[in-house]
This record gives sequence, structure tokens and C-alpha cells, in this order.
Amino acid sequence: MTTTYQFLAAWVTSRIDDERGASLVEYALLVALIAVVCIAAVTALGSSASSKFSEVASNL
Repeated sequence: MTTTYQFLAAWVTSRIDDERGASLVEYALLVALIAVVCIAAVTALGSSASSKFSEVASNL
């Protein structure tokens, strides 16, 4: 995971320092990647939270 983060950080830094600027496609890919990560995190945490709420409700 750390190497992926380092790669993305280096890639973004190289794109920011580039005088030509980043294209709309590159920004769209970054937004899509962030959206996929957020959806995966919400899905993983959502099922865990749902099971905890169900457990608490059944104990009440």
C-alpha cells in the first residue's frame, strides 16, 4: 500500500510541476480512482456497521 501511495504522490507531483499542466483526462482519472476507493471503503465499513447495529438491536 505504501508503494502505491508513493507512486501516486510522485505521479501527482510530477504532473503539478509540469509546465504544460494536467489535462482534463488526468484529473478525471484521479477523481474516478478516488471515487472507487471511497465506494469500496463505504461498502466494507457499511456491512460491518450494519452487523454491529443488528447485534446491538438484538441485545436490547
